[in-house]
Amino acid sequence: MMKQQDTFRHQGMRQRMVDELRKKGIDNSAVLDAIGAVPRHCFLDSVFDARAYQDIAIPIGDGQTISRPLTVASQSALLEVFPDARILEVGTGSGYQSMVLDKMGAEVYTIERQRNLYVKTKALFDSFKSRIHCYYGDGYKGLPQFAPFDRILVTCGAADFPKELFSQLAIGGIMVIPLGFPKQVMTKVVRTSETDMETSEHGDFTFVPMLSKKSG
Repeated sequence: MMKQQDTFRHQGMRQRMVDELRKKGIDNSAVLDAIGAVPRHCFLDSVFDARAYQDIAIPIGDGQTISRPLTVASQSALLEVFPDARILEVGTGSGYQSMVLDKMGAEVYTIERQRNLYVKTKALFDSFKSRIHCYYGDGYKGLPQFAPFDRILVTCGAADFPKELFSQLAIGGIMVIPLGFPKQVMTKVVRTSETDMETSEHGDFTFVPMLSKKSG
């Protein structure tokens, strides 16, 4: 996928989207600034151009979707991102969430199990000259060779809590994960020791399921 042009029309639609997110309760200025800076339409096929800045999920192929902007904003705010935070993202998808975290100053490691999406999205990251580290692999396994991570973000629905990912979270670190089936509860997990955690719940969401094997 080649990077599309970011026109004044796109920028105007994006600003309206940011204003709408603010009205819906997103008050984290760093998140809103990042979402205002990332051209969401570039992460979608051009046929969706007119709908790119609506607060809706949109198909991206391989049975996956790009999350609605409110979901991206909510997860990003719950992560409590700080400059140069090392973040593991499970489920690269279109790459839009990765780029929002990158714009917030994080060092993003992202893993995708669908080979077609991985190839397409990695090329898109390269066209943006981002510093995002993109890997093809099983999200359940994470990236232990780069652990520990300050933050872990899971962008797909997990029926069970992934202990292998928790082991890659730094003590004091935060994981944000949609837990449950068929609907998910957005859950924030703070690792307080080697074995202990504190959890809080932040509303119901619907995500594509987290699957354990790579494709292709």
